[in-house]
Parts: sequence; structure tokens; C-alpha cells
Amino acid sequence: MTAHIIAKNVGVEFPIFNSSHRSLKKSILNATTGGRVAKDSKNHVVVRALDDINLEFHPGDRVGLVGHNGSGKTTLLRVLSGVYAPTQGQLSTQGSIATLLDVSLGMDGEATGYENIRIRGLLMGLSMAQIDAQIDEIAEFTDLGEYLDMPMRTYSSGMTVRLGFAVSTSVHADIVIMDEWLSVGDADFQLKATQRLNDMVNRASILILASHSMDLVEKTCNKIIRMEHGKIAEIYNNTLIAV
Repeated sequence: MTAHIIAKNVGVEFPIFNSSHRSLKKSILNATTGGRVAKDSKNHVVVRALDDINLEFHPGDRVGLVGHNGSGKTTLLRVLSGVYAPTQGQLSTQGSIATLLDVSLGMDGEATGYENIRIRGLLMGLSMAQIDAQIDEIAEFTDLGEYLDMPMRTYSSGMTVRLGFAVSTSVHADIVIMDEWLSVGDADFQLKATQRLNDMVNRASILILASHSMDLVEKTCNKIIRMEHGKIAEIYNNTLIAV
């Protein structure tokens, strides 16, 4: 079957358990998402991060998500990636998914670079055999040299991101989901990182990219979705790129 993502009446609500003990304002400010304040069927206060999302993505779609902070872009990406389960509606996905939301997620500061390649690779859905087949190429791409034998806690933040980026972009996936276009390292490293990311995106059947940069979205995506307060405000084709 060909790759697809289909969302029907999808919604996501986050309960605010402590609203009776602290002010509602503080509870909302400390929540991890934007969205609208509401009450669920049991009269509990919730933040409705996504509301009545209906979408279909098919091969060839290059989708840009735009909207202000708190509009629901990142929450939607997490739902489409399988990080969050919808609390309402149905979500159907077909095909392998590579999620580039946090390329360092799951890596261990006490583990070596080589060990973290395996850890991150497993979290990305690779088998040990697949990781072992790619580990030399990943290690070479990082330019970290002997640091790969050292604990990651000895790395700078840039070195850590470089390692995570190398592993995350080694996956060949049908669907690529990104929160902002990744940019890592110095000028020389950025050049080969950009090429590696472009290769990954070009191989994918479907790209879903959330960004604050309309210029980037218009150059990259053939469909644009504008979100407001957890809802889809507008969907339109980008006339600058053939759909």
C-alpha cells in the first residue's frame, strides 16, 4: 500500500488536574501547549490543543504547517508522529515515519557516542542489524572522531546535536515530519548537513514541515495549512510549486 496519513475529526485535550488548587491562569501558563480552555464530559478543566482536525496526506504531498505560537502546529506533528494519541477522532497511517522533532531525544549523557548511535537508532525504529550496517557512515558524517569513544556528557551542545542529526537523518522513511528545518554546526558542516537533509526529504513520499518561516514553506511545500487555536483555519495549494 502507498504511504498516507488520514485524520478524521481528530482532537487532543490535556487535563489540568490542579486547577482547583491553583489559579486557572497559572495552570494554563504552565501547560505544555497552547489551545483553548474548555471542560470535558466529566466537567474537568482541559486545554483543547487540537479540535476537529480533518486531513489527508498522500504521496507527493509537501505540506507546510504555519501559525502563531500555541496554534497547535507542534501538537499536530506529535499526533501524526504517534507521540500523542488523539483523545477524539481517528488517525490512520500507512508507511514508515521519520520524526525530526528533537534529534537528541533519548540519548544518554553517560553513554559513548557509538552507544548513543545505537540508542537513537533503536528509538528511530531501526534494527540492530540496520544500525550496524550504517554505523561507520554515521560516525564519519559526524566528524567527531575520537570523541565517539567518550561519554556524551563531555560534548558541547553543538556536538550532541550533530550526533543526533547524523543518526536521525540516516533513516529512509516514507513520511518525514519536521518541526522547523534543521540547521546544525559551522558553515562547512551545515553545507553537508543541508545536502543530507535534502536527500532524506527527496526520498520521502510525504513531507510535513512546521515552520515560522513563510519563505521556507513557500519554497519547500506544495500545500500550506494555517492553524489557529488548535483548529485548521485554512488549507490552500502553493501556486509557486506544482501540486
